[in-house]
Amino acid sequence: MDKMIVSGGQALRGEVQVSGAKNSALKMLFASLLAEGEHVFHNVPNLADVESASKLLEALGSKVSFSKNTLRVTTAQRKATEKNAAKGDYELVRKMRASILCLGPLLAKQGEAIVSLPGGCAIGSRPIDLHLEAMKALGAEVELREGYVHAHAKRLRGTSFLFEKVTVGGTENMMMAATLAEGETVLENVAKEPEIGDLAEYLIKMGARISGHGTSVIRIQGVEKLRPAEHTVIADRIEAGTLLIAGAISKGEVTVKGCSPHLLEAFVGKIREAGFRVDLTENSMTVFPQKSWKAVDITTAPHPLFPTDLQAQFMALMTLAEGTSVITETVFENRFMHVTELMRLGADITPKTQVAVVRGKPGCLTGAPVMATDLRASASLVLAGLAAQGDTTVNRIYHLDRGYEKLEEKLSLLGAKICRRA
Repeated sequence: MDKMIVSGGQALRGEVQVSGAKNSALKMLFASLLAEGEHVFHNVPNLADVESASKLLEALGSKVSFSKNTLRVTTAQRKATEKNAAKGDYELVRKMRASILCLGPLLAKQGEAIVSLPGGCAIGSRPIDLHLEAMKALGAEVELREGYVHAHAKRLRGTSFLFEKVTVGGTENMMMAATLAEGETVLENVAKEPEIGDLAEYLIKMGARISGHGTSVIRIQGVEKLRPAEHTVIADRIEAGTLLIAGAISKGEVTVKGCSPHLLEAFVGKIREAGFRVDLTENSMTVFPQKSWKAVDITTAPHPLFPTDLQAQFMALMTLAEGTSVITETVFENRFMHVTELMRLGADITPKTQVAVVRGKPGCLTGAPVMATDLRASASLVLAGLAAQGDTTVNRIYHLDRGYEKLEEKLSLLGAKICRRA
């Protein structure tokens, strides 16, 4: 099992390019199930989650090829009566939470979907009840049997649906399903994440009639048929934020290129509040060296507020701040598993269920063996290792490979002393 060794104390300097957004690419791959033919996606990151999604599509009858960050999916016309034509098997779905997003497309296109309850990072229960209620609202019969969701519908019918809680996956699943439903579907209290907008733009290229994405109300007018299209995936804003923190925590000067700073306003605001100078252009962010920085509080929330996927990385930065910060996690109930590992490096943190008090102290981190527990936790430990005295060994680094493309290579190009070992 691979591990990453980080030798701290190197101030990172230079420019680094952001990869495509995993959380956008995965949804588009599943959207390919809505139309037969060849779908072409550019700027797709080469990640373990993308590989898992590709294998699931292949099991469902699609042909997938991947070369130089361009992924092609050829979806064949199949009937639900064919073996495994509408089944997302447990061995494939268990590896990745986003696999549940084949539910809506399969149900809309084939009238049937049998999908295993999903897996992924252990950062909270993340129930799929809102996904299932949404499918029922569209007229599907849904039941759970032996660990699988069984859904059936001759044709979905447009409806009005109010999400009780903002849910990214639930919004995406229902949006995809509604594209082929009969009549109009109105979704209220939807998520506003940029990745949802990117998915909507691809569906529109396929012939879907969607409006309102980026607001709290999305309208979908169902069509009879969709067609394959070609699309370039947006940049990964979470990777961009992670790389900016890498520059900040190492007291270096780093320019993150190929990103969209306007999608990270809440995050950039907090970095600046801590005392860092951050210059922005239309597609880049530059952080400048700061000898010391002050503690600031953050509260995670759905977009456009502070993203939960940058909470662990920001906490690593706060361990070295001057003063005490309070970090409140409102999105997932179990997203402080990185706290005990940061404490192994010397951080002073008191965690509760959804609140952590970080008593920052410049120079407090010392290298030690640590264990990655999930995707963003692994990133936070690598960042802490950049600033720690001595070597930090991050074990179970396979979590990192699910969401960061060539992170050690990018950090090395900036001057980090970092390597991967089996």
